[in-house]
Amino acid sequence: MANVRDVNLNRLAIFVAVVDAGSLTAAARLGLAKAMVSMHIQRLEREVGASLLVRTTRQLKVTESGRAFCDASCKIIQAAEEALSAASGESVPVRGTLRVSAPNDYGSLVVTPALVKLHHAYPDLDVELICNESYVDLIAEGMDVAIRLGRLADSNYCAVKIGGFVKWIVVSPAFVEQWDKPRSPAALAKWPFICMSVLPYPLTIELQRANGTRKSVRCASALAVNSADAARAATLAGGGFGLLTDFSIAADVEAGRLVRLLPDWTTVPVGIHAVFPAHQFSTAEGAGAD
Repeated sequence: MANVRDVNLNRLAIFVAVVDAGSLTAAARLGLAKAMVSMHIQRLEREVGASLLVRTTRQLKVTESGRAFCDASCKIIQAAEEALSAASGESVPVRGTLRVSAPNDYGSLVVTPALVKLHHAYPDLDVELICNESYVDLIAEGMDVAIRLGRLADSNYCAVKIGGFVKWIVVSPAFVEQWDKPRSPAALAKWPFICMSVLPYPLTIELQRANGTRKSVRCASALAVNSADAARAATLAGGGFGLLTDFSIAADVEAGRLVRLLPDWTTVPVGIHAVFPAHQFSTAEGAGAD
């Protein structure tokens, strides 16, 4: 195995620049002749003891070992820059790429505006948001952080609570005119319900009152959907009553597009967490979670 003392660390920056540029024309950006860049790459491969790039007359490809080495080199260069900044008393520039995973509705409504503000504050930081309803493997998918709604499963990830939510019972104004407002959760059993087919028990809703009283209601399906956005759209269209997250419909209720039923009743409050690999960041708050 190669020894770090045998590797010229200056060549790491050259190698990363070549990979970023996709060709040896990175020499122009580095102020070096193309032949000099090629020489540094060849010497780096000898120092590392592995083939990092495959060069042809038309293109340059990064080997599997080269890709892993490039990722590690980026971290080494960043750490060196931070050390130099700390030694000189200068603030460390925030740059690189931040990849975030979030559920569709929360990602669109809450995470996206927050990331726009983050990019405005740190214009050198590239941000990528991936919204979906499935839990991603942070390591395998190359994610820096994932937003999780609800209870967290045990894992080797770290988690920081960033908020919480409950679900409200809501209907459209047109729909509520056709039905008498329910006086208790039990009355909802006869109402058409916009259910989420992806839940373990899509037709059963669990409600809680502020005093701790709980009720479980088995509902009649009017329409089954597989996303929170579709459930909101169906409820707005008057398809039935919905049990929707407060963060996704608070503006609809305030604007009168939706009417809240049984306002004393909600689902049990649950947390919203930012989850990240244990080695990625350090934080005063954190626990193993996924």
